[in-house]
Amino acid sequence: MASPATEAGPHRPTLAPTPRSRASAATLALLACAQLIISIDYNIVYVALPRIGSDLGFSAAHLQWVISAYAVAFGGFLLLGGRATDHFGPRRIFVTGLGVYGVASLAGGLATGPGLLIAARAAQGIGGALLFPATLTLVSTLFTQGRERNRAYSVWGAAGGSGLLVGALLGGVLTQLLGWRSVLYVNVPLTLVAATAALGIIPADTARRTGRRIDLPGALTSTLGITGLVVALVQGPESGWLSATTLLPAAAGTVLLAAFLLIESRTPAPLMPLPLLRDRALRTGTAVTFLYMATIGSIAYFLTLYFHHVLGYDALRAGLAYLVPMLAITAGSLLAGRAATRFGTRAAMTGSLALAASGTAMVALTMATDGSYTSLVPGFLVLGLGQGAGYTLMFAAATATIPAHDQGIASGIASTAQQIGGAVGLALLVGLAGHGEQAQAAALVDGLRTALLAAAAGITLTALLALRFPRRTSAGSPSASPARRSR
Repeated sequence: MASPATEAGPHRPTLAPTPRSRASAATLALLACAQLIISIDYNIVYVALPRIGSDLGFSAAHLQWVISAYAVAFGGFLLLGGRATDHFGPRRIFVTGLGVYGVASLAGGLATGPGLLIAARAAQGIGGALLFPATLTLVSTLFTQGRERNRAYSVWGAAGGSGLLVGALLGGVLTQLLGWRSVLYVNVPLTLVAATAALGIIPADTARRTGRRIDLPGALTSTLGITGLVVALVQGPESGWLSATTLLPAAAGTVLLAAFLLIESRTPAPLMPLPLLRDRALRTGTAVTFLYMATIGSIAYFLTLYFHHVLGYDALRAGLAYLVPMLAITAGSLLAGRAATRFGTRAAMTGSLALAASGTAMVALTMATDGSYTSLVPGFLVLGLGQGAGYTLMFAAATATIPAHDQGIASGIASTAQQIGGAVGLALLVGLAGHGEQAQAAALVDGLRTALLAAAAGITLTALLALRFPRRTSAGSPSASPARRSR
């Protein structure tokens, strides 16, 4: 049987031969840098919110949109970013995403009012939605399957996993020393250097430009549909789940996504080929990614409440408190590739999630009104090792059996699940916690402990789900190769 890459026709992008030696090291460093930029911006503005609100005149109800605008745009545009990567080539979309990100960051730093800053944050989210699937596609296609690719995923995952905590640390330091605008300006030189380096380091996309088209009806309905759902998930905890500002975008998003699926079943050139969803690894990986972010991805929120309102840390000290988890996450990410090469991705993924569940329970059980940071450290180390390894492996496992010409949209599917899972999980766990920031310390600790124990149970279920990943047939390779997948 001909491989899908052969059947796809001349409009599919291909890549120049895989770089080796120093070129491979430089490429991997660049891709890790891009992933670090994306990850940092999830948390970097959190500690700057009070100053942003006072300087630009945000109302209390609207200040959350400094965070939410990024999440909504990122989640809404991921499918489009993934398919654009497949159609136009990962290097083009990688450079384009960096450009959008850098310009949006500059605009945000120059913003003189709430509307301008929110628009800039949304534009950052669009840049991230282009950059993330392009980066993941480059990792999965530029490095040889097996030890080399597992090592690449380890470095990429270390940048992504630790970046979430680096953002909190860097945001506190920059805001304290240079003001809130610096948390946006920092992206400008980083994206400029990365985009310039990409043109010289990453092999050129060699696809023919003729005959290429984007499924515009599918792109429009999927982007607006996912955006509607994410808006509802973000707005629900703030406005109430039965409020018009939550129900209307949820209903619109549901209708638009139903229309999207209908369009995809009938169009000859779909944005998201529905047969891809028959791929066992992708289905399992999408579910694992959703649950990972719904559980592990929400833990930082509850830790921040504990640092601020129980241990009494200020913004800078709270940022520094993430150093130990960050180091553990980095170590877990770097060890993940070796574990996948030796034991297979499925075994490594399941083990990392079991470790993360144990660490989460340890952290929960050591929280107390008279607790100390030192008592949390053992749990942080165990959780961080599992969290870092799991983040590294779940995207690699989800796309392992997908043909190269569909890597972008497969990455977009998995990362869309990541975004929605994070919003759903945080909303559910906050509801379980049952107490806001103004609660008495004892009630707050009880609520935080309940939320983290529920997260630990969810992580355990995710580990069991990971057992559905295909078995490997040899070290570091999945049981079904892309060549066997027909569309």
